[in-house]
Amino acid sequence: AKEIKAARLVACPGCYPTAVLLALLPLAKAKLIVADGVIIDAKSGVSGAGRALKQNILFSETGEGLSPYGIGNHRHVPEIEQELSAASGSRVTVNFTPHLVPMSRGELCTCYVVLAGKATAGDLRAALAKAYAASPFVHVVEEGMIPATRHVRGSNFCHIGVFADRLPGRAIVISAIDNLVKGSAGQALQNFNLMYGFDETLGLEQLPLFP
Repeated sequence: AKEIKAARLVACPGCYPTAVLLALLPLAKAKLIVADGVIIDAKSGVSGAGRALKQNILFSETGEGLSPYGIGNHRHVPEIEQELSAASGSRVTVNFTPHLVPMSRGELCTCYVVLAGKATAGDLRAALAKAYAASPFVHVVEEGMIPATRHVRGSNFCHIGVFADRLPGRAIVISAIDNLVKGSAGQALQNFNLMYGFDETLGLEQLPLFP
C-alpha cells in the first residue's frame, strides 16, 4: 500500500495471479514453502473469459460441464512465478492449471505446497494472519472453515484457508475471490483510493451476495 500511494502508474494483476499471490506471497516471503513444489488448481466463472463471442464460453458449451484450458502454458504463470520469486529471493516454479466452471462469476484456487524445514500448516496460517492483520479485505478464515466463492460473491473480499495435507510435509492453501471485483474492477478502485488519498475501502464495502 505504501508503494501504491507513491506511484504514478499502477498495474493490476489478473484475477488468477491475484487469488494465487494473496494466498502464497506471505508464505514465500517467510520461506515457509519449498520454491519448486507448488501445484495450483484454479477454477473461474465464465466471465473471466470476457464477453467476446467464443465457442467454449457459449451457454450450451459451458453449461453443465467443467473443463481445463491453457494447460501447461497459461499466460498468467510468468507473472505468478515472477512475484513469488521476488518475494522468496530464489527462483520459484509453479504447476498451474485453470478450469472453466459453469457459473457467471467467482474464482477458487487450491494451492498444494511442500513445507520447508520443520514448518507446519499452523505456521502457514500464522504467517498469513500476521500479513493480513490490518487488511480490510483479505481474511484468513477460521480453522476448519473452507473458503467458497459464494462467501465472497459480489464483494472485494478474499478468503484464505489453510489445511494440513494427509501427506507428511505438505499443506493445502485455498483462496476464493470474485473475479470481477477483487480480481478486477474492485482491485483497481482500491488502488485508485490509495493513490489519491481516499479511504482504501471507499466504494468497496458491499457485502457478499448470499444466497
